[in-house]
Amino acid sequence: MKPLNGVCGQPLPQKSHSFQKPEARRGEAPSAGIPMKSAAVLFAGLLALTAYYVYLPLPSTVSEPWRLMLLDASFRLAQQTCNLAHYLGLGHHLRILNLMIGSFDKLSPQSSESVKITDTQFDGVEVRVFEPLVQGEAKLRRSVVYIHGGGWALASARGGYYNNLCLIMAESLDAVVLSIEYRLVPDFHFPVQFSDVLRATKHFMLPEVLAQYSVDASRVAISGDSAGGNLAAAVCQEMSQEENATTRFKLQALIYPVLQPFDFNTPSYQQNEVTPVLPRLVMVKFWIYYFSGNYDFVHAMVVNNHTSLDVSQANPFRERLDWTFLLPSRFRKNYKPLSHTTGNVEIIRDMPMLLDVRAAPLLAEKEVFHLQPKTYILTCEIDILRDDGLMYAKRLEKAGVEVTVDHFEDCFHGCMIFTIWPANFSAGFQTRDSYIKWLSENL
Repeated sequence: MKPLNGVCGQPLPQKSHSFQKPEARRGEAPSAGIPMKSAAVLFAGLLALTAYYVYLPLPSTVSEPWRLMLLDASFRLAQQTCNLAHYLGLGHHLRILNLMIGSFDKLSPQSSESVKITDTQFDGVEVRVFEPLVQGEAKLRRSVVYIHGGGWALASARGGYYNNLCLIMAESLDAVVLSIEYRLVPDFHFPVQFSDVLRATKHFMLPEVLAQYSVDASRVAISGDSAGGNLAAAVCQEMSQEENATTRFKLQALIYPVLQPFDFNTPSYQQNEVTPVLPRLVMVKFWIYYFSGNYDFVHAMVVNNHTSLDVSQANPFRERLDWTFLLPSRFRKNYKPLSHTTGNVEIIRDMPMLLDVRAAPLLAEKEVFHLQPKTYILTCEIDILRDDGLMYAKRLEKAGVEVTVDHFEDCFHGCMIFTIWPANFSAGFQTRDSYIKWLSENL
């Protein structure tokens, strides 16, 4: 910043007045301390605003709290930027957000010397197949069908985080891993995602296709995280009811799955309403996007107006989601069910898929649960979806299915894929290793 000396930049005549204070003398540059102080105040203000934006109250049990706050703040900033771009007519915010996620994906390794990666199509659905390279005698291998998360709208089987996860699974388990690239919101909506996964999985499970990839037909699991866990559970239910199926899953492994849009006020939804990385409001919006529903219903659904006591369409499903019975007391804590005397039946009429078991596997009948294979469910305490997984486990147990619940008190939703810089969390390694260990011991 140049000093102001006088009109048109000409120096002012010097006068000597001994009584003038130094900072008030004409013809001299302002004291350097003034702009320095202003800059310091501005910097402190910006720092305070940044801290205010980043900070979130977190449970004392959470590991690496400040790193988690920074991750969450990055997500929120990305979402708000994409919303602004959407408002300005630059494109749909979910498409723009996916492009941003894809740019981070490129930072992670995409190949391995010990695993062959093939992009192909199964019954018209894009898939990525990970095959361990043969060492010694050829043998039949176990296999995992994996479905990525992302609210049915984000991420990719080919993206770095999921590519890395499937590479490690293939290497650690010496297994063929099939990762399905289902079509995404906002270009496609339910039931397209379900149908894509079902078609690709059924094609892979054909005896001749399993033989092509040297897969042992008696050692195939289906798995997925978050929205991918939703699709994995729904497809597993669907295929378990096929009487003439030639091959069936030995296991299913669900990672913090989203399993129902019936009740957004379970204890975990109430407890983790605004915690990273998936706040309640965002999850409700993902459901509406999935169903191509009316965005005006968001806040009514947050308070369960879509399934209130006087919405008769919801009554047959109510006891299948009674968390006061399905959740252990240590998870119920002191939370109470939310009920209203007046609901909004228009929501169910606009989105009847809210009660479709292909979208909400937790609402399936007991007979369907009885047909499910041995199951692993990973849940995190710092996660609105914790209770979805715990209730699913309880219903499976009541139906006679062997279930392993792997609960992590110090972990958060989505953590299992965060094992790559700059989003490499100890929670990611902890949950991923536990998940792979269970598969190794049971598949």
